Formats: sequence, structure tokens, C-alpha cells
Amino acid sequence: MREEPRQVTVWRTSGLIGGFAANRKRRLVALDVTLFFASFRAPPQPVEPSEASGEGGGVLLEVAERRRASSMAAALILRASVSLMHRHGKVCADWLARVSYRAMASKTPVGFIGLGNMGNPMAKNLVKHGYPIIACDIFPEACKEFQELGTQVTDSPADVADKADRIITMLPSNPNAIEVYIGTNGILKKVKKGSLLIDSSTIDPEVSKELAKEAEKMGAVFMDAPVSGGVGAARAGNLTFMVGGVEQEFDAAKELLTCMGSNVVYCGEVGTGQAAKICNNMLLGISMIGTAETMNLGIRLGLDPKLLAKVLNMSSGRCWSSDTYNPVPGVMEGVPSNNNYQGGFGTTLMAKDLGLAQISATNTKSPVPLGSLAHQIYRIMCAKGYAQKDFSSVLQFLREE
Repeated sequence: MREEPRQVTVWRTSGLIGGFAANRKRRLVALDVTLFFASFRAPPQPVEPSEASGEGGGVLLEVAERRRASSMAAALILRASVSLMHRHGKVCADWLARVSYRAMASKTPVGFIGLGNMGNPMAKNLVKHGYPIIACDIFPEACKEFQELGTQVTDSPADVADKADRIITMLPSNPNAIEVYIGTNGILKKVKKGSLLIDSSTIDPEVSKELAKEAEKMGAVFMDAPVSGGVGAARAGNLTFMVGGVEQEFDAAKELLTCMGSNVVYCGEVGTGQAAKICNNMLLGISMIGTAETMNLGIRLGLDPKLLAKVLNMSSGRCWSSDTYNPVPGVMEGVPSNNNYQGGFGTTLMAKDLGLAQISATNTKSPVPLGSLAHQIYRIMCAKGYAQKDFSSVLQFLREE
């Protein structure tokens, strides 16, 4: 007979101020202030164990029990009984407000691994939202700026996992992600049971699935959450996150992701976030080549590039590559084309993402002729010195041919 799965109720309680009493003779006000983290706002919600996580939903139960313990500990730490002398008919409201603000602003540390062009501004936005960061990057110089801000920096992903039970990774490729998670000094060497691991790298969906399985063995939850929007959106906190993983954990992930992005979309089980990102980047790679070809043709026909861009962006040819990330220098400000194609999204990364799309297309027997051609163009660019330039440098490449 099949045993009914257990349920764990995670209590989330809003701030409560109570125990108010006044003594007329001494005009003494006793305030019993009980403060809880602002994140625990929703009414009680049962957490359903997943059959995929084993008998009784072991991993999800571990996560829920750990979170419940954390919330109870937070409540005990933040409870304060304060007696204030009330001589002039006023409680020291400003002082009380400061105590409340400091207590409510207290947040548990978040590990962040990978502080490159995208990871750097993403981590900074977490700091802006009050989250202490425990940072790590293979290049020590990438951590220097965060050290100067007072951020704790560790030597390895394993050390991050030892100090934080919520970790975000932003890495360049499959090998990097595999090394950071299951390598000799990887996250899973010291990960705590119940930890939430969010990978915002763009990697093969199958690799995400394998990492999720390894994390589950250690009692942790892995979610893939690749991003779209580029460095500008990362700085502004306007990224789009495509999330794959256990649905019951989506809200916990969203709490952090909304600090870095304006759109957080749940796509389904582990790997679906990566699938959505690969499709998006294949279209982006194709459209950037098309935009560069179009702008180059128009310029050679005697059109002013700003005028041509204006026409395109009022017409059916409009796309992100034309109206937000135009590849022609001088057409718009704040984009890599205005900085000799430095910064932004490297050509080598676009070639890598299109390679992932080709693998997925082969595995699913999906014809992608334009995706294949785009992949070849970016690979040739990498071989001709454009690897570290932004992928919009395809305009320069076309002008040389």
C-alpha cells in the first residue's frame, strides 16, 4: 500500500508589534517588539513533496524544514523588549523606527560565483537590495572591487557553499559549470542540506539536468535560471530570467532574482530555462547578422545610418538588434558599437550558445538552417580576431569581407 506523502507547512508571518501598555503615573510605555523578516509574508502554505525526489519527498522536506528553522531563528534573534520613559506624551518613534529598519533589513548571506561582465552588476544589485554577498571568482582581480565594498571573498566554490545556503552562479560554459559544482573544490563538496542553488549560466540543458541530479543526492535543490538583456540590463536590474526546476522552489528563487531582473518566468522542470535561453540566443544571433547586413547595405546606398535605424524601428524590420543594440557606431549611446565593440556579449560566447542550439537541434531533429549559418559566421569571426569583441562587431567583419 502506497504511503501518503507528508506535508510540511512553512509559516510565513508578517511583522507584529504588540504588548502595548501604559502607566499613567509614571507615563511608562512598555513595548514588546517582535519583528520578522519581511520576506515571510504569505499565509501558511503546504509544501508538497515531489515523487521524483524519493520516498516522502526527502529533498523538499529537508528544504522546507531548514527554511522553517531559519525563520524561527530569525524571529528569536529579532525579538526585543523595550521600555521607554514617556515624559512628554510621545514615544521615541524615530528610535523605534531605526530599530525596526535595521532588524527587517537583516538578510542571510547569498553566495555569488562568477563576477564577470554579467555577474559583477548582478551581484551589486543583490547588495543594493540588502543581501550580504559571499563572492568567488577564478580571477582574484574580479573580486577586488567587492572586497573594497566590504564583501566577504572566498578562495573556492566549496568555501562559498560552507558559508551560504543560497548560491547563484554565473559562468561562461559547460566545463566551467561542471567544475564549479562537482569539481575538486566544487559547491557540492560542502553544500548544506536544503540549500538552493541557482545557475544563471547559459549551458546545455542536459548538463543542467545532470547537475540537478548530483545536487539532489546531497539534499540540495538546483535550478537553472539563464538571463537575457545583456550588460546594460544587468546594470539596471532589468534582466529577464528563464527558470527551470522544482515548481515549489520558484518563489524562493524569485525572491533573489527580482533583485536583478524585471521579468522572472517559470518555464518548467530543470533544463527548460536553458532550452528557452538557447532558442532566444539563436534568434538573437541571426537577427544581429541581419541587422548588420541591412545597415551596411543602407550605408553603401547613401543612407544616413541614424535615419535608416529610425525608419527600421518604425517599420516591420524592427528588432532588439536595431532599436536597443544597434551595431553601427554613432547610432545610439551606451552600446558596445560606440566603444570599439568592447564589453557587452562576446563573440566567443555567442558562438558557444549557437553551438548549444546546434546540439539541441540535432538531438531533436529540428532543421535550423539560419541558425547553422549564423553559428559558422561567429566561429569564423572568432578565428579572425573578433573573439573578445562584442558579437555586434559582425558589422566590422562584414565590412572587411
